[in-house]
Amino acid sequence: MSGPGDFRASFAHLPPLPGAADFGREIMGDAAAAESREWLVTNGIGGFACGTLAGNVTRRYHGLLVAALHPPVGRTLLVSHVDATADYDGQHYPLTTQRWWNAGHPSLVPEGGHRHIERFHQEGTTPVWTFALADAQIEKRVWMQQGENTTYIVFTFARGSRPLRLALKALVNYRDYHSSTHAGHWWMNVEPVAQGLRVTAFDGATPFYLLSDGAAAEPAHDWYRDFDLPAERERGLDDHEDHLHAGTFRATLAPGDSVAIVLTTRPDAALDPGPAYANRFEEQHALLGQWRAAAAAHADPAPEWIRSLVLAADQFIALRPLANNPQAKTVLAGFPWFVDWGRDTMIALPGLTLSTGRPEIARSILRTFASFVDRGMLPNCFTDAGTDPEYNTADATLWFFEAARQCHAAARDDAFIEELFPVLQEIVEHHQRGTRHNIHVDAADGLLHAGAPGVQLTWMDARVGERVITPRIGKPVEINALWYNALLTMAHFARALKRPAATYESMAERVRASFQRYWNAAEGCCFDVLDGPTGNEAAIRPNQIFAVSLPQSPLRPVQQAAVVETCARRLLASFGLRSLAAGEPDYAGRYEGGPAQRDSVYHQGTVWGWLLGPFALAWMRVYHDPEGALTLLEPMKHHLQSACVGSISEIFDGDPPFAPRGCFAQAWSVSETLRAWTEISRARGPEKS
Repeated sequence: MSGPGDFRASFAHLPPLPGAADFGREIMGDAAAAESREWLVTNGIGGFACGTLAGNVTRRYHGLLVAALHPPVGRTLLVSHVDATADYDGQHYPLTTQRWWNAGHPSLVPEGGHRHIERFHQEGTTPVWTFALADAQIEKRVWMQQGENTTYIVFTFARGSRPLRLALKALVNYRDYHSSTHAGHWWMNVEPVAQGLRVTAFDGATPFYLLSDGAAAEPAHDWYRDFDLPAERERGLDDHEDHLHAGTFRATLAPGDSVAIVLTTRPDAALDPGPAYANRFEEQHALLGQWRAAAAAHADPAPEWIRSLVLAADQFIALRPLANNPQAKTVLAGFPWFVDWGRDTMIALPGLTLSTGRPEIARSILRTFASFVDRGMLPNCFTDAGTDPEYNTADATLWFFEAARQCHAAARDDAFIEELFPVLQEIVEHHQRGTRHNIHVDAADGLLHAGAPGVQLTWMDARVGERVITPRIGKPVEINALWYNALLTMAHFARALKRPAATYESMAERVRASFQRYWNAAEGCCFDVLDGPTGNEAAIRPNQIFAVSLPQSPLRPVQQAAVVETCARRLLASFGLRSLAAGEPDYAGRYEGGPAQRDSVYHQGTVWGWLLGPFALAWMRVYHDPEGALTLLEPMKHHLQSACVGSISEIFDGDPPFAPRGCFAQAWSVSETLRAWTEISRARGPEKS
């Protein structure tokens, strides 16, 4: 047990951390409002913990220890939650809320623990609950040790007039984080160890530990069956599951005392929560310090919601050990279910690393992906199983050039560009002569052609069974905007390294001239795809915004303005751009239903949060109006207090009120908001703070 004042004293000397959320009973006393909001903490190696603010599980992905057993993958749910109750002054209080499934008729426990939550707030990314029980006040914090599959849960008896008894039931599992458990007669081995319990789910399973610095552990083996999962029911998936009560921890606290439960795959995990939390506090202050140093050119102090995004950005950076570099880094595309994708990584890299003042991490990520280049292509995605990556993307490789350009612009590291240059040269050469999936330069106009039946190569990559929803075979507009910029980037790098640049400049000039073929004068914007199987695709989609937002535009200024105006009128929503304009024949305004239904509308009107940043940058380019551009990002400030508090969702409905959907925390949504805010603020200048 930490003892009077010890735990909070460990970080009381440090300045407070920004937090996006601070709610009282107006939210926490409303079960629906509290469980619609979620929290997330991560460990930097692919593991995470997440749940609802109300305290109940609503997803298969909710858990206090989702361990990355083979970083950054092998993600396995080990501990679902800790069911807490308190006895104080002769009264018994539940501190946990649950839903129970009953033949398809779930109900929220009427006397759930959410009724006792007086406040929820964040200290950085750490969720903090304050429970009020008569004159007693209990604080609960959850965080993860960086670089370990270790979660700390600390209860602090912050205020009271007599002793308080806590009973903490640990509910465990051992399953792939995408699945669900129906236990049957599954028997796990739960055995006492020093200061807690060890759980071995089956022969060959990784043992894990339930430990405490001050609570006495009592082993148990009782399956709690039929936890209700309404979020999975909404997705058309298995909507209930079982978890094992593996042990109960009991402690009696005096006012000022704290007790920690440590959930870990390490038998030697540190159990004193004070130093562990002080270290986490200092790590997040260091992140903010690096960001402030990089942000010296624009207004400081920044709004608190931007500082919260700086901390959220770090949650997506993870270890991907390589044989020649055990500390290699990658980007996890989104929580709670995505691993690392080449496209998402390259798009998110600048905002997550360069806008936050960490070019060394940007270089590590670029090196990681450069090592996987094959036949001139970056991987589209890695797999949860850790098998060979898949090479089915036309744009990830081109975003690699843009990420490298931004890295060089931020750090002016010519030596690093010299290291990358042979890989970049190889990529250009493979695209010239042709590589997988019919990706090649068309000799007729110098534009990149990509695509083959049954393959989806752009970011609009949904498929239902064998049917590709948006195949976009031909010459997609953003692919050639990226190709144009990649060639100019190569020319710039060649000049910096004192190498011939004329070939790249000549190729780029040909692309610029041919890009006029994209202009659809009837609509006053760009075709989405040229030279497809049925000709040019004229549906209004957001991909054309990159012909304006990327550093070098192949469009004339009047065309750039027309693209921004069309996207503003037809595609702009509060939290991003629609993937297809309302009024188009295939438009769908709501993202809901089972997997096939959702996949069929994923890019048919659904709003994508990551597109708001490029749109705001294009707006500023055309209208020279940084103040107006910043107002476009303002809705994200409020979104940080819904869905996953402190982060930004993957997608939103196409129709108002634009309900958040998909992953509750998405790397490129956070990154592009942060990058756009940084660039626009820099253009505005510090005098406007």
